[in-house]
Amino acid sequence: MNAPADVLPQERQQAILRRLREQGRVVAAELAIAFGVSEDSIRRDLRELAAQGLCRRVYGGALPPTPTFAPLAQRQGEHPARKHALARKAAALVRPGQVLLLDAGSTNSAIAAALPERQRLTVVTNAPDIAQCLMAREGFEILLVGGRIDPRIGAAIGAQAIEQLGRVRADLCFPGACAIDAERGLWGVDSEESLFKRAMIAASSESVVVATSDKLGTQAAYQVAATEAIDHLVVEHDAAPAQLEPFLARAVQVHVAGPAEDAA
Repeated sequence: MNAPADVLPQERQQAILRRLREQGRVVAAELAIAFGVSEDSIRRDLRELAAQGLCRRVYGGALPPTPTFAPLAQRQGEHPARKHALARKAAALVRPGQVLLLDAGSTNSAIAAALPERQRLTVVTNAPDIAQCLMAREGFEILLVGGRIDPRIGAAIGAQAIEQLGRVRADLCFPGACAIDAERGLWGVDSEESLFKRAMIAASSESVVVATSDKLGTQAAYQVAATEAIDHLVVEHDAAPAQLEPFLARAVQVHVAGPAEDAA
C-alpha cells in the first residue's frame, strides 16, 4: 500500500528504516512510488539517514549500515529461489575434469547441488555440508580441507586450512561474496575467512564470484581481492546495467542468471 504524499520527512525516514530492516535493502525508485514523492526527495532522505549511520547508500538505494552475517543455517533458508538461479548459471561455467575450489556459504551450497554429475570433477572445499552434499551424488572426487571449524561460517578456516590449500592447484574457485565493488574489489566480514578466500584465489587459475544484487556496490571490513583478480561475476537477472558496466570495463566477464521463478 502506498503512503500518503503529505507524510512528514521524519515519518517517511522512519518508514524507510522499517522497510530496510524487513527487506534488507531499499530501492529509491520504489520508495518514490510508495510515498508519492520524487526520487530526489528519497535520495535526500537516504543521505540524511546515512549521515546518521542508519544506512549505507549504494547505487539506486540503500543497504543496512554494515553487511549482515547471520549463521549459515539461517542464511541457507533465505531467498532459496534466487540462489538456485545463480547456482545454475555458475555451474554452467564448469567443464568436465576440472578441479574446483568451493568456499563455504549458502549460495555455494546451492552451487554444489547444481554441479553436473559424472563429469570427473574434483571438488576441494572447507565446508562439511558441501562435502556431504556431493557425497550423495555420483562422479565427484571430494577433498575436505581441515582445521578449526567456525560454526557461524560452517567451515574450516585459519592457518591450518590455508596451509592445506597451498598444496592445491585448481582450475576454478568460487569464493563466497560478502560484498563486492567494481572499484574496490571483493570483501569479507571476518578476517580469517577473508584470508582463506584470498588463498583460494591464489590457488586457482580463474575465480568466479557469485553475488546477489544486495552485495553489488558494497564493501565490508576486510578486502579479499582487487577487482583485477576476479575473472567471472555471476549476478541476478535484475542487476542494474550501470552496476555491471564498471566490472566489464575492468575485463570481468559478467554472467546474468535467469529469473528466480524459472529456476524452480
